[in-house]
Amino acid sequence: MPQSLFLVTLVVDDYDRAKAFYCDCLGFECLSDQVQPEGKRWVMVKPKGEEGAALLLAQAASESQRAAIGHQTGGRVGFFLKTDYFARDHAAMLAKGVRFLEEPRHEVYGTVAVFADLYGNTWDLIQHSS
Repeated sequence: MPQSLFLVTLVVDDYDRAKAFYCDCLGFECLSDQVQPEGKRWVMVKPKGEEGAALLLAQAASESQRAAIGHQTGGRVGFFLKTDYFARDHAAMLAKGVRFLEEPRHEVYGTVAVFADLYGNTWDLIQHSS
């Protein structure tokens, strides 16, 4: 039976603020923004392209959920954004105010740089070696 990972929940402080960051700063597309009962929304964003999972932006609804914002992976890089043109996407993200935590570096697997999202979650921007 074929399976694939298609959706990962990311706890955020505010639907609109998170959606604006991922869509406006990172260039993701909004797949869904539907109102749900009890003031919740089903907000899915995804990097443009055919591959990969989408993020479900879930607004924190309790103190323990609020405490998890920005710390869902215990300080490790938890998200990996693949690109086909590192220099282009790195420059575009810098121009939109995305905060990179290091200069781009070349590893055996490709070009990579760690950046922080709106909440401090860390991501790798990666262009794999050919």
